Amino acid sequence: MNCYVCAAIRLMAYVLLTLVLLPVQVVAIAARLKLAEELPRFYHALCLRILHIEVRVSGVDMMDGPGVIVANHASYLDIPVLGALTRGSFIAKTEVASWPVIGLLAKLSRSTFIERRAVRSREQNYQLSQRLGNGDKLILFPEGTSNDGNRVLPFKSTLFAAAERVMPDGSPVKFQPISIAATRLDGAPIGRDLRAFYSWYGDMDLAPHLWQFLALGRVTVEIVVHPPVTLADAAGSRKELARMCEARVAQGHQAALRGLHQGVPVQLIDSGLSGELIGFSPLAIISEDFRLFGPDRQFGS
Repeated sequence: MNCYVCAAIRLMAYVLLTLVLLPVQVVAIAARLKLAEELPRFYHALCLRILHIEVRVSGVDMMDGPGVIVANHASYLDIPVLGALTRGSFIAKTEVASWPVIGLLAKLSRSTFIERRAVRSREQNYQLSQRLGNGDKLILFPEGTSNDGNRVLPFKSTLFAAAERVMPDGSPVKFQPISIAATRLDGAPIGRDLRAFYSWYGDMDLAPHLWQFLALGRVTVEIVVHPPVTLADAAGSRKELARMCEARVAQGHQAALRGLHQGVPVQLIDSGLSGELIGFSPLAIISEDFRLFGPDRQFGS
């Protein structure tokens, strides 16, 4: 049953959290602090608590160091899910930069904006290679758009151009496929129709969709992590590499929807709090968990 009082509380908590951490990130970026890399992940983890999203992970470990994570894309909610799991920067289409609020947040999380025009491909490939060469991990949604969450769209091979370059140490660029699937609502399986409460696609308006989602209970998102691959694994073909990643992501996605992948719940924030947002102030949560920036933080690499 929808709880619109809960939705209002969660929305206020999200706004307050964003207003508190946004100026901190601005200063961190301006001062070139290490905090600028850590804070977006901390922010995404707190957003998952506010949104009541439980993340379960199965498969192999997420790769260490630089590389490209490639995942299917059903919703803006995929961003905090992946953003909380790993320290990485998103690759987004250029128009996202001009979106209200979301564009600002994307810039402050050090996203790379690209145009899908051949005339800019060489310049943008060089930009991505520079990020990888600097040790960054990039997160890419190679479908190019979001969908209804019931399937995986074809991957665009042009977005795999970074595979044709090498790292500064001469090693190949790694691509790690990851499947994302919204599978349960308050513990009950989500069917095709209910998955639209998570998925955001087509001509859906953002504000009504977010309001409806905030009124729901706890949503479980399954993450299936596949082994990394390189251009050599695809016989040197960028198109084959895209096809290989697409096939693995699609297979993991469908298996998760059928309940064949039920991963281990990930505690993204090491805290004594119960995980229920209502009754807690975001400021209290931030105060409690600010030690996550220390060496003993509990969530992944």
